[in-house]
Amino acid sequence: LFPGVRQAQWLTKTKLVEGLPPAVQGIMDNPAHGLQELEERAKHAVSHARLWDTAEVAPRREQYCPVLFENLIHICRLMSGKYPSLNKRMLARNCRIAATWERESILLQVRGLSGILMNSMTPIPPVASKEEVLATKEHVLETFYPIAPTIDLQEVNVYKELNDTGQCFGDGYPYSHPHTLFFLESANARTDRFRPEQLRAKMLMFAFGNALAKAKALHGNDPKVLEQPVVVQSVGTDGQLFQFMVFQLNTTDLVSNDGVKNLVWVDSDQNLYEKAQCVPEVKKRVVTKPAGISGFQPDTFKKFLALYLHGTV
Repeated sequence: LFPGVRQAQWLTKTKLVEGLPPAVQGIMDNPAHGLQELEERAKHAVSHARLWDTAEVAPRREQYCPVLFENLIHICRLMSGKYPSLNKRMLARNCRIAATWERESILLQVRGLSGILMNSMTPIPPVASKEEVLATKEHVLETFYPIAPTIDLQEVNVYKELNDTGQCFGDGYPYSHPHTLFFLESANARTDRFRPEQLRAKMLMFAFGNALAKAKALHGNDPKVLEQPVVVQSVGTDGQLFQFMVFQLNTTDLVSNDGVKNLVWVDSDQNLYEKAQCVPEVKKRVVTKPAGISGFQPDTFKKFLALYLHGTV
């Protein structure tokens, strides 16, 4: 999506709110959850991924980005001792999503691999109140006139309108609710990676697609304002810079610009650390910069962990 999140907002009939929702922020700020106790583990997770996991002088992004993700997920799972309901989660990889909707007179589909998908046995509760949802009626969606909002979308012949929450899930799958999507932009060459704005647009489209497919599976295909909104989160990273997103599907009535809108909370461009010095810098036989991780940002780690805990605590 060339214009990025602004275009994705129009396609998904969504109002954007900067920052994380109060429900997630409250998890971060509550000392009873003990998030700060895991900060040292998170530092070691970064060091392991960037410095210790390979014999190479400097590991490539395609190697350290997935390792860092696995390390952070492992730390999150440690919280299951305190919150046993976290065991009712499952990570699924290489699952395909398909969702179809009509926007004005245009038939749209989002299809493809939806990153790494964490599913849950129970849905995330709505993060916006009914009053906040009704207030979105007043929001005016941005248009791109005279440019068409579908300018750079791929045109294809659609022979079947699919709404599928994941081809790897069968009937009766107990972890049936999409919880969080994880997108790893691990290509070593910068030109092969999504730019942060493009990544956020991709995160929004796939969070919306998963939420829409789930809503149609639960409530049918008739366009309507949902009595129980569907919430899907999304996290994107290149192994250093993180993007956080919480999406709430309030309506499947997407044809017109009128009425209730969907909501998305976005926290952009959060560094987990400033720099990884893989090899010490030496000048005149004196180490001027030792190897190590500098500028670790504990709040970024806490946001990752808070999104994992969201819906459970």
